Amino acid sequence: MLSTDRMNYYRTIIRRPVVTEKSMRESEELGKYTFEVSPQANKVEIRRAIEALFNVTVTEVNTMRVSGKTRRRSYRHGTGRTAERKKAMVTLAPGQSIDVVEMGG
Repeated sequence: MLSTDRMNYYRTIIRRPVVTEKSMRESEELGKYTFEVSPQANKVEIRRAIEALFNVTVTEVNTMRVSGKTRRRSYRHGTGRTAERKKAMVTLAPGQSIDVVEMGG
């Protein structure tokens, strides 16, 4: 069993699952799960965090930086920007799964 400090560290790396139609289809058909992760996290840290938090075997980790977009707030307040974030697409070993709907999104 891992220490609570290590588990809390892993929870700061994995922020939330990305629950969209595309990510749910990929999880069912290909065993790929998408998570929003800390921008400073690397692939090795993400792999260790997923394996420790969900007790699964990760075969592949792909990461992607999503840049913030300019959005119009209102006529009076002009424009603003959405936050930049980092996503990780994690492929699990065949026969394994994570219940991301249970986690929330």
